[in-house]
Amino acid sequence: MTLTFQKRAQGPQVAYLFPGQGAQAVGMGKELYDASPAAREVFQEVDDALGRPLTKVLFEGPEDDLRQTINAQPGIMAVSLACVKAMEESLDPKEMPQPVMMAGHSLGEYTALAVAGVLDVSETARLVHMRGSLMQEACDKNPGTMAAVIGLDQMALEEVARETGVWVSNVNTAEQIVISGEPMGIARAMDLASARGAKKVIQLRVGGAFHSGLMEPAKAGLIEAIDSLKFNDPQVPIIGNCTGKPLTTADGVKQELVSQICSCVQWNDSVGYIIDSGVDSFLEIGPGRALNGMVKRISRQATTANIGDIQSILELHKN
Repeated sequence: MTLTFQKRAQGPQVAYLFPGQGAQAVGMGKELYDASPAAREVFQEVDDALGRPLTKVLFEGPEDDLRQTINAQPGIMAVSLACVKAMEESLDPKEMPQPVMMAGHSLGEYTALAVAGVLDVSETARLVHMRGSLMQEACDKNPGTMAAVIGLDQMALEEVARETGVWVSNVNTAEQIVISGEPMGIARAMDLASARGAKKVIQLRVGGAFHSGLMEPAKAGLIEAIDSLKFNDPQVPIIGNCTGKPLTTADGVKQELVSQICSCVQWNDSVGYIIDSGVDSFLEIGPGRALNGMVKRISRQATTANIGDIQSILELHKN
C-alpha cells in the first residue's frame, strides 16, 4: 500500500508530527481496527510484511512484550499510519488537514517516510523492524540507559556529558534534554546535572542508550537495509531530526536515517524551523500526546491537536 492521501487533502494547512518509541500502550489502535476498514487494512499489511501477528501484541499485550523495541517501533508506526488512513476514509477532502511539512521524533521519522511517499507501508514496516532488531543487538552489545534533564540548557548539559562520558541524545525543548550512555556514566551525569542547577533529573525506563555512540554497531546493518530499498523523493518536506532542516530528496533521507541512529535528535530545532517557516498548526498523529506538549513549550502561540482514535477524527469533522 502506498499512501497518496496528500494529493487529495484540501483542508487547513498543518505540520504533521509522528511520535517515537515510548508512546506505546497496550490496546492502542484496537478501536481504529474495529471501526475503520482503511485502518484495518494498514494493520493487516504490517502483519503480512513482518510475517507475524503484531496486532495481537498491540491489542492484547502483555506490556513487557509491547515495550520490546522490535514490537514497540513497528507498532507505533502502524497505529500512526492507521490514523492517517482512517482520517482519509472519514473526512471530506475539504476537511482533510493538508500537510505542508512533517516531522517525526526518532522512530516517527520512519513513519513520515510512508506518509510522504518515500516508501510504501510494507517497505517501511520491514525497515522499522530491521532498525529495531539492529538497535536491540547494539543494546545487548553495549548496555546503556537514558535520563531526562529538566531546567539545564544545552551548553551546560554538553559540558556535563563531556565530563562523564555520555551523550546529549535528544534536545526536545530548550529546557527538556535527554542524555544517553553507560549506566555508571548516566548516574554520574545525573548527579552532576543536579548539582549544576537542573530542576529535575529522571532516569528513563528504556532498554538502551539510543542516539549515542553506543548504537554504532547498528549502523552497518542499517546502511545495508536502506541500500536494499528504492527511496522516492518526499512528496512533502520532512524536517530532519539531525539537522532541523527539510529533507526533500531520496539521498537526503537516506543520509538522515544513517546519521540519526547515533546522533542527537534536534527536536527543538525541527519544530523551530517549522514555526519560522510560517506554519504554527501541528497535528500529532498516533498514540500519546508528548509531541504536542513539547511544541507548546517551544511556542505558546502554536495550535496543536492529536489524532489517535476515531473520536479525535470526528472532532476534526465537527471543527
